Amino acid sequence: MDIVLATLDAGGNVAPMLGLGVELAGRGHDVRVIGHPQQRATFEAAGLDFHPYAHATPWDPIAPKSTLPGLWGYIHQLTERAKGEDLVELARDASVVVVDCMLLSALDAAGSAGLPHVALVHTFHAYFDGPWRAGPIGIASRLKGLNPRRVWAECDAVVVCSDPSLDPAGARAWPDTFLWTGPVQPRTEPASPASPPRVLVSLSTISFPGQRQVLQRVLDGLADAPIELVVTTGPAVDPDELRVPANATVHRFLPHDEVMAGCSAVITHGGHSTSMRALAHDLPLVIIPMHPLLDQPMVGKAVEAAGAGVTIKKSSKPAAFRTAVDTVLDDAHRDAAAAIGARIRAIDGAVVAADRILEVAREA
Repeated sequence: MDIVLATLDAGGNVAPMLGLGVELAGRGHDVRVIGHPQQRATFEAAGLDFHPYAHATPWDPIAPKSTLPGLWGYIHQLTERAKGEDLVELARDASVVVVDCMLLSALDAAGSAGLPHVALVHTFHAYFDGPWRAGPIGIASRLKGLNPRRVWAECDAVVVCSDPSLDPAGARAWPDTFLWTGPVQPRTEPASPASPPRVLVSLSTISFPGQRQVLQRVLDGLADAPIELVVTTGPAVDPDELRVPANATVHRFLPHDEVMAGCSAVITHGGHSTSMRALAHDLPLVIIPMHPLLDQPMVGKAVEAAGAGVTIKKSSKPAAFRTAVDTVLDDAHRDAAAAIGARIRAIDGAVVAADRILEVAREA
């Protein structure tokens, strides 16, 4: 089958689409990906055929942005008609197209062109159907004729790549077109903690206001703790700008699975991808939401309610981060994280998602 995946460069949304593409290609299907030009290396490294948007507005998620211009730029990325036009041009003969659920214009264009199409949800659907839809993004989208609920309802399937027991929407009744697959991520094993305890700190690859300052307060607060801190900054923060204590190392990039395999806990911003990776390794979390309009506060609340972590404000004093880490290193938080980890490892989200997408293609 000929399958086209439509994505955008927005951080944690990329990994599930990439994992799905690899799974489909591994089954012998022809997979083409359309996305922002800077995503080429990521998808081609996985052996996938990549096509950049020809007419879409450029977007750099790493460049620092003030709140209002950043928000309006983001809304434009999700609703501009050019992405839909580029997708339809590429996918005229495709068996099925899979589109990031945020790309409302592309989903709408696929439906209008009569293409079998699937929306891929990369985090809690409760976030997209709640704060995202009710907030500035949803309001602006409706003004442009792109009501999110209508666009998703018109899809042949909506695949939610999350754990239905953590996603607040997972317990509600949904149409048969909706399916929770579990997270789409590489298969993992429970961590074997090192001694002294190793704690990974990873806030985001996307630039958020105050990110460097938060990392510095985390480092300062844990400087005297009997732990090993491993910090990854991604492209958003220059490691040379941080004061690094003796018990810490700071890196632009490290393979998280390799680091997590020896960790006892993870400090993160609450992005769905990093949080699910940690839980799949049975690791409890300290979650520092970096942006109130994104899914991070909801992910933090769900993890905390499950007993697998704590949420702390990004404005917290250094000492509060030490208290939070001490809290999640206890047996209760480790046991709760391990219960979630076992559930995530029991289901291969990429396999379940690919099966559903191919079912849509066969039924078209």
